[in-house]
Amino acid sequence: MRVLLGVSGGIAAYKAAELVRRLRDAGAEVRVVLTENAARFVTALTFQALSGHPVRTSLWDESAEAAMGHIELARWADEVLIAPASADLIARLAHGHAGDLLTTLCLATAAPVSLAPAMNQQMWAHAATQANLGTLRERGVRVLGPASGSQACGEFGSGRLLEANELVAELVAARGPRELAGMRFLVSAGPTYEDIDPVRFVGNRSSGRMGFAIAEAAAHAGAAVTLVAGPVALATPAGVERVDVRSAREMRAAVLARTASNDVFIAAAAVGDFRPQAALPQKFKKGGAALELALVENPDILAEVAALPARPFVVGFAAETENVEAHARDKLERKRLDLIAANQVGAGLGFERGDNALLLLWPGGREELPRADKRELARQLLARIAHLRAARSGTHA
Repeated sequence: MRVLLGVSGGIAAYKAAELVRRLRDAGAEVRVVLTENAARFVTALTFQALSGHPVRTSLWDESAEAAMGHIELARWADEVLIAPASADLIARLAHGHAGDLLTTLCLATAAPVSLAPAMNQQMWAHAATQANLGTLRERGVRVLGPASGSQACGEFGSGRLLEANELVAELVAARGPRELAGMRFLVSAGPTYEDIDPVRFVGNRSSGRMGFAIAEAAAHAGAAVTLVAGPVALATPAGVERVDVRSAREMRAAVLARTASNDVFIAAAAVGDFRPQAALPQKFKKGGAALELALVENPDILAEVAALPARPFVVGFAAETENVEAHARDKLERKRLDLIAANQVGAGLGFERGDNALLLLWPGGREELPRADKRELARQLLARIAHLRAARSGTHA
């Protein structure tokens, strides 16, 4: 495997030196391109010594560009990995800029491109960064991480560069046999909204990030994925078919229409339990009197799918504020699920965050997934699903 490693500016650039060593340990030939800002943090000499190849830093290297060196490098690479990928570099790639050697290479190569973001947690969460990443994912760029934890700026949150061994494992896995190839996944994600009147609704705080991360990870692992999404502001993962819905009844119709054609159903959506008995036809006006809403139960989509005679492998989610394991175990048994992923919500936990922790329960077993980025949790969840399905069919995962 020939890996072109791009290093952009940021304090995490020092970790790229270890990444070169780990890539070479995995049998890869590595060539390194530093951006001008990266060279302020780390030196070309370090990477030349570790990679065994000269390091490129500029489009204006006359000795290299006399032979169109940037095109030669772009053709040479089997994989392009940018680690760390700064917010600035991500923005420039999303808009197709080619103002330096690294962005030019990314436009000129036919090799798969992977980004390992590293930045302050507020920069990572900013709508502009997320929109740029959504654009790149739609073009087939893989986004690896980031991890969550303490940062050089003294803050804590998502934005840490994945460790070198994790990045190498991601590249190796992407080039090898894909674990879920040939399987069909149906995933629900996000909240549901139930209208009170034309301008108000009853909803919940689900961001949809967990469900979208699951859909993305399943697609990366080779599955054909259909994502039924409530009202969220998230980009569709590359290679995923998306169906947008608003209410619980719309989500039920979309899910049941597709259940028979899928092998696995993962109900990650936070479906509203209740809806107004009747939505008001006009906007309700305040008049000093209290507004009383008559609520009725919404359909239980998860229970309906689990009760089908020819059903897929069914995975539920349980967001709980207390007694997490007991409530999740009850839901698993009562609805006859194959697996349930439980997490605690409230007070900065679960909803509207890039990270989470999950407790997986299934008949006869349990597994705790410690706090991590939701994309990493999605990969671990899918690995458990694959293992349980393989055990059920008598094959090896």
